[in-house]
Amino acid sequence: MIYRLAAIATTATLLTAPVQAQELSIVTGGTGGVYFPIGGGLAEIINRHIEGATASAEVTGASVENIALISRGDSDMGLTQGDTVYQAFHGEGAFEGRQIPEMRILAAIYPSAMQLVTLADSGIESINDLAGERVAVGPPGSGTELLTRVILDANGIAFDDFSPQRLNLNEAGDALRDGDIVAAFMLAGPPTPAIMNLAFTRSIRMIPFSEEQIEAAVSIEPTLAPYTLRAGLYEGVDEGVLTISQPNVLITHADMDEDMAFNIVKALFENLDELIAVHPAAIDTTIEFTMDAAPIPFHAGAARYFEGLGIELRHHQRP
Repeated sequence: MIYRLAAIATTATLLTAPVQAQELSIVTGGTGGVYFPIGGGLAEIINRHIEGATASAEVTGASVENIALISRGDSDMGLTQGDTVYQAFHGEGAFEGRQIPEMRILAAIYPSAMQLVTLADSGIESINDLAGERVAVGPPGSGTELLTRVILDANGIAFDDFSPQRLNLNEAGDALRDGDIVAAFMLAGPPTPAIMNLAFTRSIRMIPFSEEQIEAAVSIEPTLAPYTLRAGLYEGVDEGVLTISQPNVLITHADMDEDMAFNIVKALFENLDELIAVHPAAIDTTIEFTMDAAPIPFHAGAARYFEGLGIELRHHQRP
């Protein structure tokens, strides 16, 4: 079932609930990824379409840090990977022993692709060729590092087998360009600016994952799914590349005002063209994708919006 067009038509008749004036912070990621421009675009939608509310996007270390900031009340909402917030909600993985059950979903924004990039003449053909090499795995505690561990662990490869470099997207691109590393795991919505910039100055190759490697990862982390980077996405990459994707979701604390949450979700889905104009990854921001991808309960305000469209939430998505 396709919800997006129906949502635009139906919600036009819904009244926006009044809210008290409020300044909202949106925690995102580094400037070289997709979180920051998407967060900035969402802030502009809030500023333009929710009376009395102002919002701004903040640069952070991404998923894990964003959950911590929201759980402490230091930020109002933010972007994170689906697996990371799932682990936080259930107290698993990186959040074992520190469960954060107050996390809630507002919407699923776009799928991230784990993009393993190297220079064309590096000799790296698969993850099995990384042994003994210097490889970027994302900043400490980032969603990139967490998912890299899942993929490699599922396929019998440990961080001890190579030299992991904790670099953000821009740093990893620069290090590849300068020959300081041989490959980089980059988890972001394609096309990713750091990879685009690298491809303009060096000949690159995107390393595919096999179907067996993907199946092994999915068996450990069920929020993952296969994804194909389309041909021509990056300069010199002329064939589709099979990889792994993870949904990126907009989260908040359960204590967010219900009317504010309702208004944010309503403004987002009624003004998607404005977000797509900021970054093409938002093409995947649909109600259908949100229903398929939300791994934990929606905020009560978001649930009210979706249920007002006649959508029945799944059991694990109900507040």
